[in-house]
Amino acid sequence: MVKRETILLIGGTHEAVALNAALSEKKGIRLITSLAGRTSAPVKLKGEVLMGGFGGLDGFDRLLRAEEITRVIDASHPFAARITETAFTCARSAGIPYLRLCRPAWVEQPDDQWIRAGNLADAAGKIGFHKRIFLTIGRQELAAFEGATDKFLLVRSIEKGDFTPEKSEVAFLQARGPFSVDDEIALMTEHRIDLLVSKNSGGAATYAKIEAARRLKLPVLMIDRPQEPSADTYASVKELLAALT
Repeated sequence: MVKRETILLIGGTHEAVALNAALSEKKGIRLITSLAGRTSAPVKLKGEVLMGGFGGLDGFDRLLRAEEITRVIDASHPFAARITETAFTCARSAGIPYLRLCRPAWVEQPDDQWIRAGNLADAAGKIGFHKRIFLTIGRQELAAFEGATDKFLLVRSIEKGDFTPEKSEVAFLQARGPFSVDDEIALMTEHRIDLLVSKNSGGAATYAKIEAARRLKLPVLMIDRPQEPSADTYASVKELLAALT
């Protein structure tokens, strides 16, 4: 009798939702999907779902053994570096196949005005003379901009973050993408934005803001991705599913 496969899917992205749906339809697979629990109303998923962190390397290792995981598929956000490093390290140590689903990064186009930043701290130091800034980096990362002085900061995130810079004005906008280019243009125009700050998350769901900035001839402070592990990496759900057949 062939033992069924138990897959641990690390979620948190649109691609992970699609992968969850596809894998749940496959016979002979027990699917466990893990979410970090950073939003109070996550997208509904099929199969078994684990909420919250893993508890570091030891916690992840215990999970692999307790649930008898046979394969790890990491479809976490490109900027979830700690989760990715933990999953990769523990899977490799346990001799379990690790597959990374990571959408391609955005590429600067001829009419774009990108200012590159290596990380959040670097980005915070490069806002310079810009006064009206659109922060689209997620609520977990806002602390890097606490020291901003004499700025208007428009913050968009799925849930409101704990962000209270003493020397700048803040406006919060709670919303979940995808957004249209026209809506992004209208939003940036309404708030007289002169700088967009974004992580290079890649994908189509939030690219409209990049195109909107291009059309408005606005600079984009683009935060580069953290380094990915040297693992089997796939750019789309279709590619990864093909590798499993």
